[in-house]
Amino acid sequence: MTASTTLAFADTDDDAPETGRHPLFADAPSSVSFNKLRKRLLRQVRQAMDDFSMLKGQKRWLVGLSGGKDSYGLLALLMDLQWRGLLPVELIACNLDQGQPNFPKHILPDYLASIGVKHRIEYRDTYSIVKEKVPSGATYCSLCSRLRRGNLYRVAREEGCDALVLGHHREDILETFFMNFFHGGRLAAMPPKLLNDEGDLMVLRPLAYAAEDDLAKFAAAMQFPIIPCDLCGSQDGLQRNAMKAMLADIETRMPGRKDAMLRALGHTNPSHLLDPKLFDFSSLETVRPHDDD
Repeated sequence: MTASTTLAFADTDDDAPETGRHPLFADAPSSVSFNKLRKRLLRQVRQAMDDFSMLKGQKRWLVGLSGGKDSYGLLALLMDLQWRGLLPVELIACNLDQGQPNFPKHILPDYLASIGVKHRIEYRDTYSIVKEKVPSGATYCSLCSRLRRGNLYRVAREEGCDALVLGHHREDILETFFMNFFHGGRLAAMPPKLLNDEGDLMVLRPLAYAAEDDLAKFAAAMQFPIIPCDLCGSQDGLQRNAMKAMLADIETRMPGRKDAMLRALGHTNPSHLLDPKLFDFSSLETVRPHDDD
C-alpha cells in the first residue's frame, strides 16, 4: 500500500464528478450518512485500482457474484463508477450455481435483469463433489473455493474477459494473512491483483481497502436480495471464524488497528525478516577502517 493510501480511509468529499444517480440507486437512501458511506467506498475502490494498476490493459471484466453482501456491493460500486465515466471497462456479472439444495435460482437472474447488467448464470454441481470428497464435519471452503475459481476462470475465457473480479475486502485479506501466519507458517495474504497460474487472466480485488462493516451497511441500505451460503456457512469452528473473532476483539480494544495492519502489509522490509530468499544475508559485511586511517 502506498503512502497515499491513508487518504482512502479519510471521510472527505469525493473528488469524482457527480453525473446524477445510476438507476441502481433509485431507491437508495438520500441521507447524508448513506451518501458519505457510498462515497467512501467508491474512493477506496478507486484508490485500490490506482495503487495496483488494475485498469492497465483491461477491457472486459467478469465480476463474480455469489449472492452475498460483498459481491453485490462490488457490482454496484463498479456500475456506479462506470456510469460516471470513471471505469472504462465492460462488466459481465457471473453467478456459479453450484447445485446447493434449496438454492433460489430465480433471485440473481431476476435482480441482474432488473438493473440492466450483462450477466451469465453458470450451472455446475460442485456441491455434490464437495460433499463426496470432504469428510463430514470437515471444512468445505478450500475445495469449494478451488472448484468455483476454476469454473469462473473458464467462463472468463469463454466471455473474452481480461480479468476475474472478486468481492474480497479488508477483513478477508487480514484473516487470510493470520491464517497463513498461525496455521501455514508463512507470511502471505490475499493480493489485490494476481496473475493466474496460466498467465492469461488477472484476478482483481477492488474492495481490498473496504471494511466489511461498511459493506454490510451498504448492502442493508441498498436492500440487496442476499442469498446465504448453506454449504460452509452452517459449519462451526472454522479457522477463518476464529481469525475474524480475534481481529474484531483487537479492533474493539484498539480502534484503528485493522487499518494499521493493512498498511503494514504494504510496507514490508525483507532485511528485517527471516527469509534468505528475499534478502541476501550472506552478502552483508562490515566495513573496517584502514589501519593508517
